[in-house]
Amino acid sequence: MTKTTLEQVQEFHETYGLPVLDKPSIADEKTNKLRINLLAEELDELKEALEEGDLLETLDALIDLQYVLDGAFLSFGLQEMKNAAFDEVHRSNMSKLGADGKPIRRESDGKVLKGPDYFKPDLKQFLKHILDKKDKAA
Repeated sequence: MTKTTLEQVQEFHETYGLPVLDKPSIADEKTNKLRINLLAEELDELKEALEEGDLLETLDALIDLQYVLDGAFLSFGLQEMKNAAFDEVHRSNMSKLGADGKPIRRESDGKVLKGPDYFKPDLKQFLKHILDKKDKAA
């Protein structure tokens, strides 16, 4: 059976001594900086590949972005809620249709815009126990 991308990246993290937190935290500045730098580096590689019309390097950059993104979930201890949070964002995104049931797009670049029935994803539900503790401590 094939492992998920997250499981494969966890194997990498455990092999190379990279963080796999068991609870959510963004308190380690060094980890935060590394994650931002890695994502920026891979995004720059994607931009370059697209500018050069290089399909192979585009694929490489997309896979590297996914790898680094999954690593961020592990490094921040958010891996257990990734799928449920993704589903919630997808549910929200599907609410963007216009009143006529058709997509509303920005003319300049084709970005899908929010329709009248759009609702914001409820991501707080996944961190509620953590956020509630912070509120009580404040």
